[in-house]
Amino acid sequence: MAYRVPTSLDLSAEERAELESWARRRKTAQGLALRARIVLLASDGRSNTAIAAELSTGKHTVGKWRERFARERTDGLLDEPRSGAPRRIGDDQVAELIDRTLCERPQGATHWSQRSMAKASGVSGATVGRVWRAFGLQPHRSETFKLSTDPLFAEKVRDIVGLYLAPPAHALVICKDEKSQVQALDRTQPLLPLRPGQVERRTHDYARHGTTSLFAALDVKAGTVIGQCYPRHRASEFRRFLDEIEAAVPADLDVHLVLDNSATRKTKLIRDWLARRPHYHVHFTPTSASWINQVERWFGLLTERAIRRGVHCSVAELERDIRAFIEATNADPKPFRWVKSADAILASVKRFCLRALEAQPETAPLPRTSDAGH
Repeated sequence: MAYRVPTSLDLSAEERAELESWARRRKTAQGLALRARIVLLASDGRSNTAIAAELSTGKHTVGKWRERFARERTDGLLDEPRSGAPRRIGDDQVAELIDRTLCERPQGATHWSQRSMAKASGVSGATVGRVWRAFGLQPHRSETFKLSTDPLFAEKVRDIVGLYLAPPAHALVICKDEKSQVQALDRTQPLLPLRPGQVERRTHDYARHGTTSLFAALDVKAGTVIGQCYPRHRASEFRRFLDEIEAAVPADLDVHLVLDNSATRKTKLIRDWLARRPHYHVHFTPTSASWINQVERWFGLLTERAIRRGVHCSVAELERDIRAFIEATNADPKPFRWVKSADAILASVKRFCLRALEAQPETAPLPRTSDAGH
């Protein structure tokens, strides 16, 4: 189509600013940038022939975008939505694939792969992958969970979370736990260090050189840690560690201890120690709910940064590295920030339970890993 009388273009300040932005910006699609330059030159009164020569494009192209901008303004320069290739798999096939993924297992395997599902469904592996991604299905992944069966679960959650979110005045909140049986491991062959183009390498097998048990107490507000290693994990060691805590905290403050339900907490030795110190208040976590004890998060950092990739030829070397990590923590303490309220936690647990119950048919027994139910 020939444009014998080019349409004159008058740009508003906003339109000119937007077109100049499209023309200059590096991330703009090249086609859109060219259209923006055509319109900017046309607004200066240039002819289609002159614009085509300057931009090394066809006169027909210049005329097309000049006229489209005159009709639709800047919206006319954008690409229209494209339908793409027609679908090769219908809704019924998608529903069948999803139902098979959720309700069936492949023969001789515990879960579907893209290839096994593609073979069973008669579609390509790429199609299976697209459907799974669209519906958030990941059959290759499996995560663990554990629900507390503590009859006082809600009360204990509210008690401990209340300490985190609104700690009492003139008191310390200390999360205490043990990381028992920490192994001093040495690799069977020398470690190959990190270098350009190669990650650090180590042998998969190892030699054990003994174990130690770390007793740790985290000051929730300050982020500092009191830690001590002992060869065994008994009530007597716990009693000695309580003395360490008492020596490290001010005597005029109440101390709120967050503890798990280990049997060492309930021996006569520990009960007598606590009875002689009424300013110590014990708060037990729900059973199978160690996630609510903040010192467990610190244990995770210790394992990740100092133990898992460490090489320890003796227990003494292991304990040395643990002490070094504690000293580094206390030199630059960063307290954890607890953000979830008790109501939010309990609501999340409720939603999980309801979803789990809805996923199970009423007549189907819950699957177990053994006849004993373990």
